[in-house]
Amino acid sequence: MKREQSFRIAVRKFGPFESAVRKQWTAFEANAHTGLVLDAQAFDLHSLVETLFTLDGLRRGDWDVAFLNTDWIASANASGSVVDLAPFLRDSPPDDFPHGWSASLLRLQDMDGRVLGTPYHDGPECLIYRKDLFEDPKRRDEYRTAFGTALAPPQTWDEFHRIARFLQKPGEGLYGAVFAAFPDGHNTVYDFLLQLWTRGGELIDGSGKVQFDTPECREALGFYRTMLQDDSAVHPHCREMDSVKSGLAFAAGEGAMMVNWFGFAAMCETLPESRVKGRVNIANVPHASGGNSTSLNIYWLLSIAAGSPHSEVAYAFLRHCLSEHMDKLLTLEGAIGCRRSTWADPEINRTIPFYNRLDDLHANARELPRRADWPEIASIIDELVLQTIQTKKPANELLRAAAKKAQGLRLKQIAGQ
Repeated sequence: MKREQSFRIAVRKFGPFESAVRKQWTAFEANAHTGLVLDAQAFDLHSLVETLFTLDGLRRGDWDVAFLNTDWIASANASGSVVDLAPFLRDSPPDDFPHGWSASLLRLQDMDGRVLGTPYHDGPECLIYRKDLFEDPKRRDEYRTAFGTALAPPQTWDEFHRIARFLQKPGEGLYGAVFAAFPDGHNTVYDFLLQLWTRGGELIDGSGKVQFDTPECREALGFYRTMLQDDSAVHPHCREMDSVKSGLAFAAGEGAMMVNWFGFAAMCETLPESRVKGRVNIANVPHASGGNSTSLNIYWLLSIAAGSPHSEVAYAFLRHCLSEHMDKLLTLEGAIGCRRSTWADPEINRTIPFYNRLDDLHANARELPRRADWPEIASIIDELVLQTIQTKKPANELLRAAAKKAQGLRLKQIAGQ
């Protein structure tokens, strides 16, 4: 098919994304009559970064629309890879824009007034757990006898570890905790930051310097190593799982708890093959003793490629996806819509009873630093966590090595390289 006859979308590989975007295009084309044929291709995270940025596919015109993670916005802005949507949104805004969305879903893609994408899929991190296991009378009695306290969703990381070991039943195909520990520059990074923040630590100091050699970083790494190396507490395939695979494992009934994106809790209620429908609930992310719970606000955008030959059609499609009906369709496919109308929708909340708690999660969520060098920083964290899991090197040694790499990045920035 000739490029000028196709409308090409680079999709994050995830079943609900892939099915929803095709249905959304079909509904759009039924009214728009562009004559273009959809060519939607799905990529895992590494491959998506490669086609969009490494191979410069956004600027070369390989794509019309792309799924962009908000982690990448600063890089996309610096490289001029995507179209500024501010003029489109001003001249032809979607219904209820901007008030139909939480401000937290419109902030990250706004770079000094340049809007580099529209919110597509949301859902901050939270504790996802099997409520049927926590409510089981036999387990509750056994736990109280063993530990002298009630079996309840953990508030601290120590409780999380203890409950994971208690609920672990490998003979039944049930594991206490599921982690997305595959080193893809995202999942392990997010887990590390949550461990750090819930211990009162910060990755970036007041002067903008990346700091690794801190007591909170050592505690975060120590806990992560302890958990991932504890065969009596975690799923045996955590190191091969990204967030999607870990979510699917949970939906298959293989996990009792996980800290993951809200969307995977919702997926347990909507996925036809889910074995835990009606048995899942959410709670705040645990914290260290003396620390506070927090969440992480990262979301997926639809952005128009700078080199797209169909930018007008692309914006019309994005505007279509922002409508109430299409946002709800996305949610019913198993992803997480971004409109407040979807969060409060009675049908959605009958299907997913905890859906209306998204506003509460957003109130407790933090965001990643918007830095052009964030991919390099994330790579350092990824390697740090990987070494922590796979080796016995002391945490101090690993953190000093990470700090040295981060200093190298800073010197390159100062030199303007």
